Amino acid sequence: MALGTATGALELRFDAGRICLDLLATTHPEERFDSVEVLCAWIVGAGLAPPGTPLTHADASWLAGFCELRGCIDQLVRGDLASGLWTSYDRPSYDIALARVNDIARVAPPAPRAVRGEDGTLVRQLDHPPECPALLGAVARDALELLTDPAARAGLRECEGDNCPIVYVDTSRGRRRRWCSSEVCGNRERVARHRRRAALTRA
Repeated sequence: MALGTATGALELRFDAGRICLDLLATTHPEERFDSVEVLCAWIVGAGLAPPGTPLTHADASWLAGFCELRGCIDQLVRGDLASGLWTSYDRPSYDIALARVNDIARVAPPAPRAVRGEDGTLVRQLDHPPECPALLGAVARDALELLTDPAARAGLRECEGDNCPIVYVDTSRGRRRRWCSSEVCGNRERVARHRRRAALTRA
């Protein structure tokens, strides 16, 4: 399976600041996990597996597992952004998602090892081709670390771009970041602002 051929480099986002949030970004602006190839490209792009890692054993069950985990993490992150304002319906749903992520996180992530690359420097490889539960466990652990770290949790932001649901960790100075990406939503906002000014000038 040739990784990266199923999707363009700009179609998968890896700029939310955490692997678990990059997973959430795969639903916008449309579902990205429409094939096992795309999922494998995401796994490598997210750093869960080094380039060249054999993933030919991945199948549709991997897609189901990652989509389930994504839904659970989304509930937890959005619940955290809601500042704990729960309705009687929301709380049980949140608790079910939390229990599921805790359960998935119990599986140890893939074991890395350092080997000599072609130029003699050390490069990361996995001890053996990773299985889906181990990869899911790594993402689930990242989500739990994010949500239990007060400093990281305080930096959670939802993009201010029009109709953009992407959540990211704001690590900018003064926590002034407004968009998931300056090149994507930020640029759209600047273009819209320019058009509004031009329309006022013409009027």
